[in-house]
Amino acid sequence: MGKIALLVSREEMIYQAHNILQEKKHEIGEMRVIKTEDTVSEARQSIANGASIIIARGLQASLIKQYTDIPVVEIVITAQEMALLVSKAKQIIKKDNPVLGVVGFKNMFCDMSYFDLIYGIEMRTYFAEKGDLLEDMARQAVRDGVDLIIGGDTAVGIAGEAGIPSLFLSNTEDSMRNALSMAESVDYAMGVEKRSAAQIETLLDYSFNGVARLDACGIIVDINATMEDILEKKKEEILLKAAGEVFPELLGESFNQVLEYGKESYSLFMEINRTSVFAIVAPVVIEKKVEGAILTCHRMKRKQHKGQELKGKSSLRGAGALGEFGDLLQESKSMQDCVRLAKLYALSEKPVFITGEPGTEKQLLAQCIHNAGLHKDGPFVNVSCDGLGEEAQYDLLFGDKGAAAQAKGGSLLIEDVHALTKANQYRLYQLIRHKHRMGREGQRYPGEEVRVMVTSTVSLTGLLKEGEFRKELCYLLEGLSVTIPPLKDRKEDLEFKIRETIRDCCEHYSRFHVLTKGAYQVLLHYPWKGNLIQVENFCERLILTAEKRSLDEAAVENLLARLYPDEKEKESESTSTEKEENSFPMEAVKIKETLFMLGGNREKTAKELGISKATLWRKMKKYHLE
Repeated sequence: MGKIALLVSREEMIYQAHNILQEKKHEIGEMRVIKTEDTVSEARQSIANGASIIIARGLQASLIKQYTDIPVVEIVITAQEMALLVSKAKQIIKKDNPVLGVVGFKNMFCDMSYFDLIYGIEMRTYFAEKGDLLEDMARQAVRDGVDLIIGGDTAVGIAGEAGIPSLFLSNTEDSMRNALSMAESVDYAMGVEKRSAAQIETLLDYSFNGVARLDACGIIVDINATMEDILEKKKEEILLKAAGEVFPELLGESFNQVLEYGKESYSLFMEINRTSVFAIVAPVVIEKKVEGAILTCHRMKRKQHKGQELKGKSSLRGAGALGEFGDLLQESKSMQDCVRLAKLYALSEKPVFITGEPGTEKQLLAQCIHNAGLHKDGPFVNVSCDGLGEEAQYDLLFGDKGAAAQAKGGSLLIEDVHALTKANQYRLYQLIRHKHRMGREGQRYPGEEVRVMVTSTVSLTGLLKEGEFRKELCYLLEGLSVTIPPLKDRKEDLEFKIRETIRDCCEHYSRFHVLTKGAYQVLLHYPWKGNLIQVENFCERLILTAEKRSLDEAAVENLLARLYPDEKEKESESTSTEKEENSFPMEAVKIKETLFMLGGNREKTAKELGISKATLWRKMKKYHLE
């Protein structure tokens, strides 16, 4: 606690304080009787001795407040004490309805509005606004012809000069007790403020983020050491400058709304000294009034590649395959069953056929199988055949420097295997079945020991029926097949993924947002056709563009509607043929008309449309034209 000093003009007030201290141990550092003419010098002496609060009364209190910066607690006369003085005055004057003049400072007295009526007197108050006006007020009371003057030393002295009866404005222990309690309350509040200031200062000094305090006009009044480091300037160069001058990106309507209207927060990216910074401006609002703002700058982390995290383990894994089964989301039973099956497949050297909706963990699962299998010390090569012609596919897969050659001794993941041409399907069959890599002219290169895994978004059985896929390859691939269930059917995984992504985004961008229960319900019941990829990118957008700390279902639904406006339309298409007809995109209409015109012949339809039969089959499946 701080040191409290009691400075008064009468010895009797010191006695009162001593008596009160016998009842309760108040933290009083010093108590002295001082002369009014020495008030300022005496107060300064107490301050030099360590006083942080001074208790005084009347003119002395006024002088101390005027000429020092220390908090002053004034001794205020209570109603009971004033009533005693009025009773003594009536005994002295001994007449009905005497006129009493009360001289002093207004904050020395209690409320005396009804004293006239209660005590049968006429009370006139002469309150001075400043200490040098107190004598004038006392002389005015004399001129007004009051019967008796009640006041301090100055008023009593002037009354004596004029031959008018007077009473010194004495107090009892009540007012002294109140003053001591008030001083302790002030001291406690000051202590709390100092501790809070010290804590804030510590937070600023040891924060990993740059922090700047702005006043209500947007002027920078303080920054921490991290902000100095970000700006590459000393605090003295920054203080008292407009925030827009130091951070030009802040200039704009959004920043003005924070300062003028207390908008909850404003976030933006800035480039400071060749460093990308994510900034948040939040208002400081006290009793609905904006008193300033806090600007927080977070240096964007350079994303560490998983390969760096796994340094030292690379010799145990194939190049390009970093996934382990523990990396897969598997809170749900359906995904646990999928992982259990994949672990069994890892023990085999036969090809694995992985299916699943777009955005599921097909590539990661392939990496996990590779790293848990017999070929884990070899390379892991991943390619996609979609959109490539026969020659390009051959070069990519079976050329001298193709994927099969590069994956020798390891694993080869072929995505979109349904897009392979018939000739390349045969070459893949030979690679898997007979360990031969076939050249363009049919020559064979033996000894290519490669574990093959493939993915597809199209049913190979459907292509087989259409004659678009080789039977022997289809049977070879579908032996060890595993399907990754969609995220919408894995509620436990979905909830875990949403919460984890929201948390990671908040941490990465140094933002602090919470989702309401209703918001989570909306997310958990959304179909998420893009699965993990869609969830991750949606949550990133949600956090980056959030304008409020708390995000409810309305905020989530609005963003979903903006990002994926066609989702509900697609859902309705799958449940109603009539709606499907009316809401088809132009591509679907053209395919349907061409099929009808050519009698359903898919080979001729594909040729007419300038696409492969496999692409036609996929588009027919997409638009439910099977």
